[in-house]
Amino acid sequence: MRWKGRRVSENVEDARGSGGVKAGGISILGLVIAFVAWKFFGVDPQQAYQATQQVTAGAQTQTTGSIKNPTQQQQEAAQFVGTILADTEDTWSQIFQQQGAQYIPPKLVMFSGRVNSGCGTAESAMGPFYCPADQKVYIDTEFFKDMRTQMGISGEQNQTELTAKDEAGDFAQAYVIAHEVGHHVQNLLGISAQVQKARQQSNQTQSNQLSVRQELQADCLAGVWANRTQQRTQFLEQGDIEEAMDAAHKIGDDYLQKRARGTVVPDSFTHGSSAQRMQWFQTGLKSGNINNCDTFGSSI
Repeated sequence: MRWKGRRVSENVEDARGSGGVKAGGISILGLVIAFVAWKFFGVDPQQAYQATQQVTAGAQTQTTGSIKNPTQQQQEAAQFVGTILADTEDTWSQIFQQQGAQYIPPKLVMFSGRVNSGCGTAESAMGPFYCPADQKVYIDTEFFKDMRTQMGISGEQNQTELTAKDEAGDFAQAYVIAHEVGHHVQNLLGISAQVQKARQQSNQTQSNQLSVRQELQADCLAGVWANRTQQRTQFLEQGDIEEAMDAAHKIGDDYLQKRARGTVVPDSFTHGSSAQRMQWFQTGLKSGNINNCDTFGSSI
């Protein structure tokens, strides 16, 4: 994936620091395997935090702050994230303008260990998420290293926080950011509020189904971003689409449930099956049209 040399967004807040979270001897990677692998994208921060509180009780936390002397990898992480965020800004500004509206971009907070958000305190173990209360995307870039491990990408690259090389899954990482920005688009369009209201009036199974449709729409919107960015910049390289499809496959609820406990419970899905996630990302990617991302009016 070609990303260097393009505009870097000014809407990135770097709150990374040398501190982290230690949870009773349980490593962050262990929490990722136990929890983030289940949630992965589009996590509901309030629900997730409640789930992890029991695990992280008694945790010793160091203060998180900006990196004073960032390594080359940490600097590149910030540049990568800022470039992808800028791409989303350009894409959605154009789309909103075509609809006679103005796009208000989100802030993206890079953190390490723990960070306070408008949706409560966020742990690294929660993975990337969007908080509608403060309209910010939160990402601990260490997650990308864990993501590469989960995707089966091994080698020396796993020792760095983030790298621009294709073998490290850079397009899959861009997909993560685009998906979370997709939730911001849903928030601006009023979709998130409607879904939240409907979920409050539904039983657990119905609420899960609404969550699935919301997540699949964010996947589709990520595909729209990739389509429009490709038209503007020709940033895709051979293997990038396959990389994204592999990522979508490995974040399906069925894949993660079967891997974690050997069984699949469709009624408990909150993000969609592997097939659904791949299908809706491809829908947005092929069409580049937001109108094709109506997961709520479609038979999924």
